[in-house]
Amino acid sequence: MRYQNPVLPGFYPDPSVCKYGDKYYLVTSSFQFFPGVPLFESDDLVNWTQIGHVLTRKSQLPLEDASNSGSIYAPTIRVNNGRFYMVTTNISSKGNFYVWTDDIYGEWSEPVWVERDGIDPSLYFEDGKCYFMSNGTDAKGDSGVTQCEIDIETGKVLSEVVTVWHGTGGRFLESPHLYKFKDTYYLMAAEGGTEYGHMVVMAYSDNIYGPFTEVKNNPILTNRNLGGYELQGCGHGDLVEDNNGNIWMVHLGFRQIGKWLLYHTIGRETCLVPVTIAGDEVYAGYKGTTTLTVDTERLPDDLVQKKEEVTTFKNTRPGREWIYIRYPRNGKYLWQDERVYLFGVKDKLDDDLAYPTFMGIRQKQPEGKMSVTIEACGDNEAGVTLYMDNQHHIDIGVKKTCGGRKLFKHVSIGDLSVVTDEFDIPAEGKISVDIVFEKLHYGFSVNAGGKEYDLGKNQSRYLSTEVAGGFTGVLIGLYAQTEIDDSDTPAIFSDLKIEY
Repeated sequence: MRYQNPVLPGFYPDPSVCKYGDKYYLVTSSFQFFPGVPLFESDDLVNWTQIGHVLTRKSQLPLEDASNSGSIYAPTIRVNNGRFYMVTTNISSKGNFYVWTDDIYGEWSEPVWVERDGIDPSLYFEDGKCYFMSNGTDAKGDSGVTQCEIDIETGKVLSEVVTVWHGTGGRFLESPHLYKFKDTYYLMAAEGGTEYGHMVVMAYSDNIYGPFTEVKNNPILTNRNLGGYELQGCGHGDLVEDNNGNIWMVHLGFRQIGKWLLYHTIGRETCLVPVTIAGDEVYAGYKGTTTLTVDTERLPDDLVQKKEEVTTFKNTRPGREWIYIRYPRNGKYLWQDERVYLFGVKDKLDDDLAYPTFMGIRQKQPEGKMSVTIEACGDNEAGVTLYMDNQHHIDIGVKKTCGGRKLFKHVSIGDLSVVTDEFDIPAEGKISVDIVFEKLHYGFSVNAGGKEYDLGKNQSRYLSTEVAGGFTGVLIGLYAQTEIDDSDTPAIFSDLKIEY
C-alpha cells in the first residue's frame, strides 16, 4: 500500500497516539486556541477523523494569560483498564495536569494537577502503578528525562523523582515516552529543537528506572541532513502497535514552501512511519528518514487514503474544525442555516491577550483556494483573515463609511501594519472574497456589486514560522470587530468553500 505524508495535514503538531480495541486515537497540541487538544479516531492509522476536543471548558483550559504559542504544549494520550487519560502542560497557567474519560466521545474530567516541573509529560501504566515522566529536574537538581510514580486518582507524587536519561547530547531533550516490548523497556525522546535539526532518539533498559543505554543507531529518525527536500523538522514522535504486531510512529514534521526555501507556513504536521525494534537497534521510516510517499507491505493493498474533501459550513462545526483565539465571547457567534453570524467587539486581531470575534480553520495544504460571501457587515469591520498570530496576518475586510462601504486589504507583519489596497464599493449587496493559496504567494480578489477588484498577491513567507516565530500555523479565519461598544448587528457569512 502507498500513502502520503503528512497523514494529518495542517497545524497538528506534537502527535500522541494510543490503541483501544480496533481503533486508534490521536491528540495534538493546541496552544492558545479554544477548544484545546484536538482528538482524532482512525481504523487504519492513515485516515483520521476528528471526533472533538479534549479540553472544552474554561475550567479545564485557563487561557487568560496565554499569549502567542502559549498554553497547551505536547499532550500524551493513554488508555488503562478502559479509561482514557490525556496529560499535558499549560505553560501559561499551573503547569502539568491530566484529564480522563470513560467515554472517548464524551466529556473529559476536570484537571488533575501534578506538582512536577518540565514540559511534555507522559504516563506509563504497569502492574497497577502509574509512572509520570517529563523533561525536568529531579530532587538532586539533575536535569533530563525525569520519572516518578504518581497516584492516578489524585496526581500526588508517590516516589522519589529520578533522572533516568540525559539523552544523546542534542539540545532541548523533550517528548519522553516509555514503552515495553519483549520484556525490554524503551525510552523514546526528541532532541535538536522542533526546527530543522529535530530528531527522534531512543534508549533501552531491563529496568523501568534504568540505567538506559542508547540504541546503536541514534538518531532513529531525522530529516536534518536532507538538503533540497520539502519535508523537514521531523521529530517528537509516539509509538503504537497494530493488531498484527507491527510498530508505527506518528511524529511531527513540516513542509517547506520550496525545496530550497527555508520557510513553512501551515505549521508542524502529523506524519506516519513504520518502525522495527531489534534489540539494541531501532529502524524508523526509510533509512531513518521520513518520506512524503511511503510504500509499505504492513497495510493492505485495498486500503485507500481518502482525499481532503471540500470544506463548507455544512460539513464543519464550530468547536470541532473551527477554533477561537482564547475564549469565544458568549452571544457573539451564531451558526444557523449554513450561515455564520459574527458580532464584533472592540478587541482586534492585532491585540495581544485579547478575545476578538474570530473563528478559524487550519490551512491544510500549501496550494488551494477558498471563497466566502459576506452578505452584510452591519456596523462592524468584517472579513477574512489569514492568521498566524496577532502580529502576522493578512485581512481582506469591508467596513461602512459615510457614503457607502470601503473594501481594503490590511497586512500586519511584525511592527509593520498597513492598508495596502483600498476601494470604495456600493453601500449594499453581497461581497464575494476569493483567495488563492500558492506555495510562494497568497492571491486576493473580491467581487462587489458585480465588479471585480484585484487586491494583488502577498508572499507567503511573511506568514511563516521562520518570520513569525512560535509553534502554530496559518488559520483561515472569519472576523468582525468594531470601534464602538459591542456590535448589535452581525456580520453575516455564507457560501464557504475551501478546496485543495
